[in-house]
Amino acid sequence: MSNLCPKFEKAMQLLSKRWVGLVLSELLDGTKRFSEMEADLPISGRLLSDRLKMLEKEGIVRRDVYSEFPVRIEYSLTEKGKSMQPVITEIQHWADNWITPEEVEEKIN
Repeated sequence: MSNLCPKFEKAMQLLSKRWVGLVLSELLDGTKRFSEMEADLPISGRLLSDRLKMLEKEGIVRRDVYSEFPVRIEYSLTEKGKSMQPVITEIQHWADNWITPEEVEEKIN
């Protein structure tokens, strides 16, 4: 069991990084362009770019560049990223059951 601890810790560090869960959730809906994600998520473009680069480096997100004019760049989940769907879904179920509207309001204010 002890040899699993570093892997678990790495996974938790990745998932607990701010905005990663929302980026993954957004991409679970399918391939997106940067501007679409920037419009849908409450995150600055710079931070979104940083998270996408990190997830790409981890092999979770794929970045496809199309040589059109203007250049089109799309982001999607790799198989490694898609395999996180049950985790994200369970976190959402937990949040639906245990996070109250008051707790959400406290977070906003």
